[in-house]
Amino acid sequence: MNAHQLRDIIEEGENDRIEFKRCGNQPEKDLFETICAFANTFGGTILLGVEDDGSLTGIDPAQVLPITRNVLNVVNNPNAFDAPVSMEFEHIEIGDRQIIKIDVPNSPQMHSYKGKVYERRGDADVVVRGSAPLAELCIRKQGIYTEQRIFEHVSLSDLREDLIDEARRLALAKRKDHPWGAMTNAQLVESAGLFGKDYSTGKQGYNLAAVVLLGKDEVIRSLCPTYKTDALVRQHDTNRHDDRLVATTNLIDAYAQIAGFCRKHLPDRFLLEGDFALSPRDTIVRELVVNCLIHREFTSPFPAKVIIDNEGIRTENASRASFEGPLEPDTFSPLPKNPLIASFFVHIGLAEELGSGTRELFKNSRLYTGRDPELEEGLIFRAFVPTIPAIQAVSNSPDKQSAQKDGIDEVASLALKLADSNGGVRTADLVDAGISRRTAQRTLSELVERDRLTPQGNGPSRIYRPNRR
Repeated sequence: MNAHQLRDIIEEGENDRIEFKRCGNQPEKDLFETICAFANTFGGTILLGVEDDGSLTGIDPAQVLPITRNVLNVVNNPNAFDAPVSMEFEHIEIGDRQIIKIDVPNSPQMHSYKGKVYERRGDADVVVRGSAPLAELCIRKQGIYTEQRIFEHVSLSDLREDLIDEARRLALAKRKDHPWGAMTNAQLVESAGLFGKDYSTGKQGYNLAAVVLLGKDEVIRSLCPTYKTDALVRQHDTNRHDDRLVATTNLIDAYAQIAGFCRKHLPDRFLLEGDFALSPRDTIVRELVVNCLIHREFTSPFPAKVIIDNEGIRTENASRASFEGPLEPDTFSPLPKNPLIASFFVHIGLAEELGSGTRELFKNSRLYTGRDPELEEGLIFRAFVPTIPAIQAVSNSPDKQSAQKDGIDEVASLALKLADSNGGVRTADLVDAGISRRTAQRTLSELVERDRLTPQGNGPSRIYRPNRR
């Protein structure tokens, strides 16, 4: 990496993958907390010799090798780290000083530093506390599908046989010769992978997937007490809600309840594809709700949310992610979160093959409003589909005339309004207003290119000042 590439990284500021650290003759304790957090989460890069505001103080070249050795010694010291973390070092010359770049990959193990387990959340290193979050981290590291956890004492009588009959009916409606049509209830459940054996322990029985798909409500509450999906409408009362639905039942009934709730509160726009009527709204609702229900991490205490507000529909759910960042339909590689549950939903016609949901969301969001959805993978998966058409969004903006003249969208209009009223705007200001960080950064860069804003400073403190016309 050269000095120019280094400055490009610094201009982006600290985030979930980038950390700046000042460094004298010896590294400070918080460096090792960040190393531990990066290894436990999605990996990242540490720049030693860079201040929090992005200014380059650098390191005396004579101290670079001793500092590097010190870091390696601490990371490989069993009294400090359990277990050691692998890293790569690079030294970058900046004038008569140097920057030490440390790349920490995502580790398949769980690591602790001085007896504490750290995790990266945003641009902060957070101590993981409590048995549930620690267990969740262990499961994520070990690549275990929690849906396959066996419960020896669950019997067929703990499942709702009327739901099994309904699943059979839905499967036959999708495919007349579906093999479930000739099976008993017990055979159907077993053929769907919902009854199995843990070959490491010898346990066999119904698994967590069976419970959340087909279980009676009291069984779900007992074995999965944190499971719920909270659906809210916040269009008039934005502090609380205008309407609310809390679903704690099985996934099949929960889907019907939440999808009905969303259709009730979202406008349906009539469209034709050839001679056939389409409902992009219904497809958007199906894909968002299905994703929120079947691709979640059921061991997490984080409740799944579906929120309808004046901008669109949003969902949040705990995820077993392998990376953090935006999803694009042409570049992402889908990974199964709960393959048994997902397969069951495919059988009953509520889902398609892995990855098709993302493409369907992009297609139907463009039909619905002319705008793209925003999907962010991470420990919390977040999705947003706008419900305001692009033309209407611009016309509703306080900077309507300027937006129409310059061809900018409503996010740019908001950025210009904040910059004018506050003397400047930061990326964080747009994020606080509900804009994704990626969209905010892209919008501010475009406004700089259009000579509407001028950036000042580096890192998190960077502010964009308006250019007066």
